[in-house]
Amino acid sequence: MDKLKMHTPDIAEENYKKLVALFPDAITETTDEDGNIVRAIDKDVLMQEINTKVIDDGQERYQFTWPDKRKSMVMANAPISKTLRLEKEKSVGRDGTPGGVDSENIYIEGDNLDALKLLQETYLGKVDAIYVDPPYNTGNSLIYKNDYYENAEDYLKNNRDYDDDGNRLTLNSNSNGRYHTDWLNMMYPRLKVARDLLSEDGIICLTIDEFEIYNITKIMNEIYGEENHLGTVVIKNNPSGRSTISGVSISHEYALFYGKTKNVQLGRLPRSEKQIARYKECDSEGPFEWVNFRKHGGYREDAPSMYYPIYIKRDGSSFRIPEMKWNDNRKEYEALEVPLDDEFVSYPVDEIGRDRRWKWGLSRAKISKKDMSIRLDKNKKLAIYIKSRMKNEGVLPPTVWDDKRYSSTEYGTNYLKALMGKNYFDYPKSIFAVIDCLRVLNLKRNSIVLDFFSGSGTTADAVTRLNVEDNGNRRYILVQAKEKTSKTSAAHQDGYETICDIGEERIRRVGTKLKHETNADLDFGFRCFKVDSSNMKDVYYAPADIGQLSLDGLEDNIKEDRTPGDLLIQVMLDLGILLSSDIETQNIAGKNVFSVADGYLLACFDKNVTEETVTEIAKRKPFYAVFRDSSMANDSVAANFEQIFETYSPETVRKVL
Repeated sequence: MDKLKMHTPDIAEENYKKLVALFPDAITETTDEDGNIVRAIDKDVLMQEINTKVIDDGQERYQFTWPDKRKSMVMANAPISKTLRLEKEKSVGRDGTPGGVDSENIYIEGDNLDALKLLQETYLGKVDAIYVDPPYNTGNSLIYKNDYYENAEDYLKNNRDYDDDGNRLTLNSNSNGRYHTDWLNMMYPRLKVARDLLSEDGIICLTIDEFEIYNITKIMNEIYGEENHLGTVVIKNNPSGRSTISGVSISHEYALFYGKTKNVQLGRLPRSEKQIARYKECDSEGPFEWVNFRKHGGYREDAPSMYYPIYIKRDGSSFRIPEMKWNDNRKEYEALEVPLDDEFVSYPVDEIGRDRRWKWGLSRAKISKKDMSIRLDKNKKLAIYIKSRMKNEGVLPPTVWDDKRYSSTEYGTNYLKALMGKNYFDYPKSIFAVIDCLRVLNLKRNSIVLDFFSGSGTTADAVTRLNVEDNGNRRYILVQAKEKTSKTSAAHQDGYETICDIGEERIRRVGTKLKHETNADLDFGFRCFKVDSSNMKDVYYAPADIGQLSLDGLEDNIKEDRTPGDLLIQVMLDLGILLSSDIETQNIAGKNVFSVADGYLLACFDKNVTEETVTEIAKRKPFYAVFRDSSMANDSVAANFEQIFETYSPETVRKVL
């Protein structure tokens, strides 16, 4: 049986292996500063292989950099030996049952970089959309501080603000000499790891204000590719404005949209009441409005075949499309008929004489004459108009969103206060701004949405409301640091010790409210997890580093305070099985066995496992079968283990921990 690695992937190592596979002749060895033989890349060979120049340190190049950027990149790729642990008492079943664990939604408490790495193997390429609203670096925000430039003494002396799990949080004051650097070092590895989770047609939306809009745009261009920038939207989130020292009143923020690849399109927004009101007329096919047949913004040279004459009666009573032939040399239509005395020729020419084009080609115009009419244009002249119908797909998102629904005060702070009873959270997003951002992310009815700066849980609220709208099955993964609430705040006094407590309670209340209002059979719950140290003792990862121990100390490589359920979650992460999978406990030959995803994984962590249990598990033919390394009842069971599976289920992948 193979042993589970029980730690996140080493991305740098995987990238090295890819390079070895592509260019084996560029791989060599050298000595490090201590004289040890280490692997290396021969840049001269690599240059020859890829026929391009390699830039050395000190050479000019186009780049965006800052202090410790290289270490930030290393941090994104480095593996960690941590796990997620299910918090059943905080979880909510899909029907709203407290403590239920059948929901497909995931809420994770802890450092979001750790959480993203733990999700990396399981959700690689499976997330359809990412929405993040990170700390805006206004000088008053707590951010994760990566401690690669301070020694332990300075670390403890200068930074005493931690979350419940010991993760370091610090106030990034704008008087700090590393004001931008610290924020960039926090953001870069998280955005880098998150990109790997996006599906090939996935989209990320990141909201930010003017303090870091230029820096974050450069980071996003580097990680996602400038060519994959789909658009930047200005959202008027503060209609009353925020005064500044420079004398301007800031009333907006930005939403940046990037695709994982080039072949990605943004979703559409529903029409506003004002837009719907334009479709005043109706026929058997539904509502429509009359619009000028001349293509706005389209020119003759763009589509010569859509430039042709139409004859209109001078009294406006009718029109006709004459017989025509196409002149291939001149690339234009020639009329085979002349207009009658009471007709004039209409071409798609604008007010200043530029040749435009019609909205339809000649063949469509001939068969769709019932949808064409003579009307007066804005200059009171006779012109061809066509029926424009209200389509179901909505409208393209504009680059400026100034509807009052995007106010973070009215539909963020006040909305959350009405839901929770008091004002527990500073500056929550407008629920409608987040809903519309998710729409622009082009969600399908079963999409997975990730938010790793989840704050008060607005994204979960928005996803649930979208599901209510169309009976969808969109799922969310939320990650939030266990940032402590101020001891003088109303939230803390009412028992909400961390931001996670507020976010989780918000999701519970939204689920209860919407279920009561709709009685829909939807997923209103979430499974709650926390980032924690590995379930495995240090000897599991580095036995060579462990000193002389008693044999009793080596009997079990699992920490004493960890449950079989804890082990199962880490196994699922290691094997790439979704955290939202169905889990049930079965009794097989007297032992407790976890069945995940309808028997896809069968895992038994009980001790004294007999041949009878192994045989019954093998007969069920799971894809994966996992046991503890020390769980076999005796040497005979261990010796016969492989033969049992070869007999009953040779295709099963067998693993131990």
